[in-house]
Amino acid sequence: MLENLSLDTIKNKFQNDSRFKFGTLIFGGLLIIMLGALAYYQFIWKAKNNESKNAYWKGLNYAEKDSTNLAITELTKAKKKYDGYIGGELAQFVLARQFMAKGEFKKALKELDEVKLDDTFLSAMRLGLTGDCQSEMKDYKKAIETYLEASETNINDYTTPMYLFKAGLHAEKINDFKKATEHYTKIRDEYPAYANQKTIDKYIARASGKVVK
Repeated sequence: MLENLSLDTIKNKFQNDSRFKFGTLIFGGLLIIMLGALAYYQFIWKAKNNESKNAYWKGLNYAEKDSTNLAITELTKAKKKYDGYIGGELAQFVLARQFMAKGEFKKALKELDEVKLDDTFLSAMRLGLTGDCQSEMKDYKKAIETYLEASETNINDYTTPMYLFKAGLHAEKINDFKKATEHYTKIRDEYPAYANQKTIDKYIARASGKVVK
């Protein structure tokens, strides 16, 4: 069928067939949008994203030297300049940690809520820091929920048992010793290396001994 569609045939259909004309215009418009988006990604977004990857290093260097205020200044600049790019998101992640270092947990939470990271390990860490902020603000129930979410975000032998352990400790804080025992027991059964490191059996004994029969 397609080989029979000569240029004259197409021109006639375009002039006389309103549905063909409408469909052609829509297809042409979509094609232009797709090509424009592809060009933007290849020549503008991708280039700026690569450029952004070096943007947070200066702030990170200040952070590593415990120059918290200087780190906050530099990281805020990087976040604003490269918002939506990987470097800007990483800058915001480190910025939140600097606010935590100053005890400004509401500011830290705001930054953490806005961070968007594709890396599942860093996403788990972001949730973990969020739980830490909630804990510092005495919202232990919310902290437990967040720690459990963090433990399930990227199942591995490091962050998963670490956040399960924090969930267990906070369950004890609100006297939910049954849940605390469950969290500790899961660490013992599924993450033996971390369990040995923390001598988890003593936590199981402590929490289970306080469960109301």
